[in-house]
Amino acid sequence: MSKTNKTTLPKALESGPEMTQAEVLSRAALSPSINAVTVIKSYQGNLMGPEVDFNVMVDGLRETVKDVKGGDLSNLEGMLVCQATALQTMFTSLARRAERQEHLKQFNTFMVLALKAQAQSRATISALVELKHPKQATFVQQANIAHGPQQVNNGQPPRGAPAPTHAEETKTHPPELLEEHHGERLDTRATSKASGDDPHMETVATINRPQVARGQGEGGTKR
Repeated sequence: MSKTNKTTLPKALESGPEMTQAEVLSRAALSPSINAVTVIKSYQGNLMGPEVDFNVMVDGLRETVKDVKGGDLSNLEGMLVCQATALQTMFTSLARRAERQEHLKQFNTFMVLALKAQAQSRATISALVELKHPKQATFVQQANIAHGPQQVNNGQPPRGAPAPTHAEETKTHPPELLEEHHGERLDTRATSKASGDDPHMETVATINRPQVARGQGEGGTKR
């Protein structure tokens, strides 16, 4: 098994003197800092040129990770501020280019890109504010408010809790209207005469009314 040739691999990829090149590359493939620098280096060519040092970039990124783990977020805050400013610059440039277009299609294209840059700038600023002033978690207990009968079931009572009383088990029923009870209506009219089909069902007061003269009480004599 051949040992790692230190001259063929960047310093940042070295993990141990007894590791093979395949083992070093396999570990590097799982390293967040090395993966990030690989992507950064591929996009930095048109900015800093090909002379960007891979090892220095990995070391700098690892220092940033170490600071974040220790609670120092100043580097991330600076990055968000710079990104929001760059996105705002992109929005301004694209909006100005859209204004100079003579055809509607080109105007819409530049305006869509400009508004996307603006939205990303706003989202970056929101992330920065959340990083500087994180929201506090708020726990609100349930409040049951109702104007009238209400039954709320919040699950089964805990084990060992006393059983609910008879009053708690009783359900409250809304008052029923008399006119809605089996289709019957409350009859407020005067008593009508009994039908001639059944004379036995005549009004009791009409058949059994005592013959008491005016001015005499019940069981009294006429003056």
